[in-house]
Amino acid sequence: MKGLRLFALIASFILIVSLACSFGNVSTPQPDSPSESPVATPEKQSGSGGISNLDNVKNAVVQIEAVGTFIDPQFGLVVNGAGRGSGFIIDPSGIAVTNNHVVTGAATLKVWIDGEQRSARVLGASECADLAVIKIDGADFQYLNWYDGQISTGMEVFSAGFPLGEPQFTLTKGIISKEKADGQTDWSSIDYVLSHDATINPGNSGGPLISSDGQVVGVNYRSRPDFNQYFAIDPKTSQSIVAELQDGKDVQSIGINGVAVVAEDGSLSGIWVSSVKSGSAADKAGVKAGDILYQMEGLVLATDGTMKDYCDILRSHNSSDTLSLTVIRYATYEILEGQLNGRTLEATGYFGDASTGSTGSSGSTGGSASGQEYFTEEFDSDPQWNYFLTSGDEEKVSVTFDDSLMIFNLDALSIYAYYIYEAFDYRDVRIDLRAENRGKNNNNISLVCRASDAEGWYEFSTEGGGLWYLYAVVPGSDGRLRYNTIDSGGVKALRQGKETNEFTMICNSNEITLGVNGVEIKKVKENKFSLRDGFVGFNISSLNVTPIVVEVDWFQVSEP
Repeated sequence: MKGLRLFALIASFILIVSLACSFGNVSTPQPDSPSESPVATPEKQSGSGGISNLDNVKNAVVQIEAVGTFIDPQFGLVVNGAGRGSGFIIDPSGIAVTNNHVVTGAATLKVWIDGEQRSARVLGASECADLAVIKIDGADFQYLNWYDGQISTGMEVFSAGFPLGEPQFTLTKGIISKEKADGQTDWSSIDYVLSHDATINPGNSGGPLISSDGQVVGVNYRSRPDFNQYFAIDPKTSQSIVAELQDGKDVQSIGINGVAVVAEDGSLSGIWVSSVKSGSAADKAGVKAGDILYQMEGLVLATDGTMKDYCDILRSHNSSDTLSLTVIRYATYEILEGQLNGRTLEATGYFGDASTGSTGSSGSTGGSASGQEYFTEEFDSDPQWNYFLTSGDEEKVSVTFDDSLMIFNLDALSIYAYYIYEAFDYRDVRIDLRAENRGKNNNNISLVCRASDAEGWYEFSTEGGGLWYLYAVVPGSDGRLRYNTIDSGGVKALRQGKETNEFTMICNSNEITLGVNGVEIKKVKENKFSLRDGFVGFNISSLNVTPIVVEVDWFQVSEP
């Protein structure tokens, strides 16, 4: 999908599934419908030890309250917000397991064991596995053992925890309904998880899924109550990660509490950062709550609405590796680029109504195309090139020629109008265009090289809000065009608003050089798509506002 429509994103986040954690006011809420009645439990055993029966599970299950300041993608800044989840003790020293989304970014942690309040601290967390290990003050605790038998469909299980932020311990009963359910969500990325129907509610996050003999079958972390589906991380996955977290290591983490977000029309995606762990790689790079992690190592994140791409990158690297990062900071209208474990983030461009700095110019010469290989077209009249749309309603497009200008008037959203010169095939070529925005931001102006029906084309796309993209636009197996992002970033040299700008694209062998107003913004080596040769031209697009009015002054084709 072409273009970055930030305002559409902010207005229309898609949160794919609900977390099973209770945030906000921790006073007792009233559920919309009653959950299953709590299972009666006997008095606590004396002494410590591994629990081996269902009756005494409550002695090792804890309620956790995390307090901190975070920025929610739907509700904005939440100061000193409190959220409650569950957890369970796995060692008599007070080592307990819970979910990452329950504790990461919290300023303080409180834990209740059988009604008694204690302090706790985080030892380690995994963003991708949504697991965390905490150490509870004290010792000689009762604890749960991991289930080491065969987990199969139909197995009886019980969800233990403290749903809805209430202080009463609750058990609900169900069965394993699927042994390998999809574990990709908008806040974690696990290959497979357990699906069951032992009801969990907000506040159950991090609590154990228990066998009939009181052993841990999984860690509850996700719910789809409308479908009576609930999900837990299986013991094998949990134990391997918990072992590292218990040693004080973070696993598959950069130190954020984040959620994948995607615009309703799919035009923008990324990882929304709700909070940042102090001293983490994200914190040292300059990531802040409210940022959107847009790209990592050149890969656009969360295009499918999940954390999978983000987590695949972390799984493919060591925690100390240097990784490139592009961030959108909505609070200051900045686009920032930097590195994890390297350069701190710096503003490279702006979007929206923010002003930009650098300017520049390039010259043009007179003339007309008239079948020439190299020329400057000044649009004294219609040169009769190939005109087409790849998206939008043609009846909402007006193209006129007046006073040596080619004037595009787009009166609907998501129109991509192309004008292609097909008299020559070019491999190595430089193309320049000067155009003036006479309508609203946010328009989109693109240059195109090596265009062919069979292979597609390269497209250098610049939005009026200050973002640029280099695409390989290629036909898919179904014949539909796919806009594949090769690179992107921000451009300070762009004059925003009702201004005139000049755009440059040089396609030379496997290298593509991009420029705005005489300022080179990026030189990209492209070996993935390797488009060979083809036509040149340009594109004017509407994004999320209308009307779009763009006056093209001239288009120039020259040797690189």
